[in-house]
Amino acid sequence: MNLWLVVIGMGIITYAIRLSMIVLLEKVEITPTIKQALHFVPPAVLSAIIFPELLQPGGTIDLSFSNERLLAGFLAMIVAWRTKNVLFTIAAGMAALWLLQTI
Repeated sequence: MNLWLVVIGMGIITYAIRLSMIVLLEKVEITPTIKQALHFVPPAVLSAIIFPELLQPGGTIDLSFSNERLLAGFLAMIVAWRTKNVLFTIAAGMAALWLLQTI
């Protein structure tokens, strides 16, 4: 029972935090400079999540050809650049990773 109370409580807190920002930003005029800067937040956050996993799969930096994650990530970057399709990029990257891990 305590676990469910914690889960529900954290859900309510997370919802309240997100809702408060929406309500506050609704009343504040955002300058064009800030709007332009906010466009860079998703790629920056995604890069901060992905690059450590690509470059440090075992906790140490591995820039060799034996790093399957780095090779699959490089292929995914090429696919993303050429196709501009997120779903195809993810599928190609995951397929490359699975293939490289089985070899």
